[in-house]
Amino acid sequence: MKTLGILGGMSWESTISYYKLLNEGVRDALGGLHSCRVVMHSVDFAPFADQMGKNDWKSVTAGLIEGAKSVEAGGADALIIATNTMHKVADEIQSAVNIPLLHMADAIAGGAKKTGSSKLGLLGTAFTMEQDFLSRPLKEKYGLDVIIPDSEKRSMVHCSIFDELCCGKILDKTRAGYVKIIEDMAAQGAEAIVLGCTEIGLLVKPDDVSVPLIDTVQAHVELALDYVL
Repeated sequence: MKTLGILGGMSWESTISYYKLLNEGVRDALGGLHSCRVVMHSVDFAPFADQMGKNDWKSVTAGLIEGAKSVEAGGADALIIATNTMHKVADEIQSAVNIPLLHMADAIAGGAKKTGSSKLGLLGTAFTMEQDFLSRPLKEKYGLDVIIPDSEKRSMVHCSIFDELCCGKILDKTRAGYVKIIEDMAAQGAEAIVLGCTEIGLLVKPDDVSVPLIDTVQAHVELALDYVL
């Protein structure tokens, strides 16, 4: 078994899900007392969130590169960034280390293949929805179309991520808002919805909606397990 490096803590609420699913996956594959070999660098998210709000991506990148180098030095054979938004600087992080970065776009594409979907609705932070660091590789590498909600709905999703989900607040009212947005995107032709923030899967479950969901935590874990096993 190879050793997986994780950049986590963004937020730790979803990093817990990564750790649990990785270990369950290895146990299911190998049986007995087997668990996933992991080296984790878990950040203090508050300074990163502040830097993102100030559009100071240079500082964000420097902090993540420090973490990536630390897991590489700790013996990791590959690296995952346990958050969608920070894939904005995935290329810079990959350039700074000598181990492969298992990219979220490849994980999402795997989920799209499983659901037989070619047109995806994307939810996440404003950075993830409005910039192309995920939608572009999905289009260019896999031929997948991506749609996003309108500006008012994007604002609701973005604020709920930072004000609620990253703080462990799971509210029925917010879930109802997400369900409405998801059903609207399905009506616009989305064949599956990408939960493109690793906390959204804590709020919205497959039984809540009529369209398939691609939970990026689950999809990313499956990609990582394929590598380490």
